[in-house]
This record gives sequence, structure tokens and C-alpha cells, in this order.
Amino acid sequence: MISKEQFEKELELIITNAIREDIGDGDHTSLSCIPSEAIGKAKLLVKDTGIIAGVAFAKQVFNYVDSNLKVETFINDGDAVKYGDVVFHVSGKSQSILMAERLVLNAMQRMSAIATKTAFYADLLEGTNTKVLDTRKTTPGIRALEKWAVKIGGGENHRFALYDMVMIKDNHIDFAGGITAAITKTKKYLEEKNIDIKIIVEARSLEEIEEILSNTGVYRILIDNFNYEDTKKAVALIGDTCLTESSGGINEETIRKYAECGVNYISSGALTHSVYNLDLSLKAF
Repeated sequence: MISKEQFEKELELIITNAIREDIGDGDHTSLSCIPSEAIGKAKLLVKDTGIIAGVAFAKQVFNYVDSNLKVETFINDGDAVKYGDVVFHVSGKSQSILMAERLVLNAMQRMSAIATKTAFYADLLEGTNTKVLDTRKTTPGIRALEKWAVKIGGGENHRFALYDMVMIKDNHIDFAGGITAAITKTKKYLEEKNIDIKIIVEARSLEEIEEILSNTGVYRILIDNFNYEDTKKAVALIGDTCLTESSGGINEETIRKYAECGVNYISSGALTHSVYNLDLSLKAF
């Protein structure tokens, strides 16, 4: 996984680019009708039900726009919210609050939706030893926010990108000339480049799992698009040799049954690619 320093750098890039995109050479509406010295106050109002996420990010945005803005927090990341709740107050220059408003809302609405869906999936796994994972099926440019939201919602992060974990999937296997060839070449490459990252290999059948197990150095086997019975057989076959992960069209109706097959992880792209923004607004008062 990426380091804390890398993650913080990603957040800085997101804020910098989003403010550039939104403000350009100036918020001419606010600049034209609100005095530069005017002081104001606004509240983050919840108009929905779910899990709030992005409070810490909002503070970073406000600080980036104007370090003199003050935020008073009443509800924290990961807390359940309902219609009418007030998450925080922000006070300071009115122009600054308005410049930060849209980025704060866009980010928090999206993050809260992801955290809410993740918490729902995590609750479905209650009592099992299975954790829910996100994927790389994220919105380009804001992956750090979306994966942060998954963590807030009680899920775990898969690899962040292509550089922090090897994931040998079906196309890699076919292009490389087979499972053993792909694993062998990968291990040789990592050793030559002195790269210390984990290896995950996707299996499309029980026979492929047997071949994966004949190699060493695999951290986790991705049991892809298996039915329940074959998933149970795969888990039994793998045993304690390495970790297991189920994936492939798993939804809220099937996730519990796959967990009961004994896998360590279930990955779901739906956590980030199939959510509807939580309704939030920033209101002056």
C-alpha cells in the first residue's frame, strides 16, 4: 500500500487541481458583490441519512483556501447522520467560505455515499471473518478520496494503484504464456528491480488454483467468478498457504453467502462506482 506521505501528497494534488478548476482567475460573483472584509458563518447541513465522510478533508480545503477560516466540528467522520443534523460550522471571510464551498460539498457528498455503502456491506459481513475491499474502479483524479471513504465506512483498501501491488489477472496470464510463467517472470522482475510488493494471482478455475499453489511467493489468490460450492472447494484447497479473495459481480444479496464460504476478503467495485451522492448543503446563517 502507499505510504502516509504519498497519500497526503495525493490529497494536496486533488485540492490544488480542484481549486484551479473551480476558481480559475477568481470567483467573480463573490468578488463583485461581497466586500473583501465581510465576515460570515455557514453550517454543513445533512439532508439525507447515512454515514458522514470527508470532514477531515473539508478542513484541509478550508485551510488551503484561507488559513484563517475556523471550523467547529459537531459530527466526525464515520458517524451516522440523519436529516437535519449539522456536521460543522465554518466562520471567517465570506469570500473564502464561498470559494471553498463547492469542493467541500462535492467531496463530502461523494465520500459520504461511499462510506454509507461500505458500512452497509460491512454490516452484512458481521459475524464472519471476511473483510470487504475496494478496487481501482474509482473516479479518475480523486481515488485517494474514494479509498479514504471506504476506510471510514469500515472497509479495507485493496492496492491503491498499479505500482504498490502486483495483481496477475487473466489477461496477464494469457499474454505471459500461463500462470507459472507469469509468476516466475514477476518474481524475477521484482528481485532484479529490488521492489518489495505483494503478489496476487487471479484464478478462473480450481485447476488454475492448483497451478498457482505449485508456485511460491503468492500473497493472495483471487477466486474470480466462482459459484458458492467451488468457492468452498477453493478455500479448502488453498488452506493456510495464502490469503483468499472472492470477486466478480458480488452484490448485497450474495456477499454474505460468499463470506460464509470462508474467504478472507471480498472485493467490490460497487463501493465506488455505483453510489448516489448523500444530500448535503452549506448554508449561511
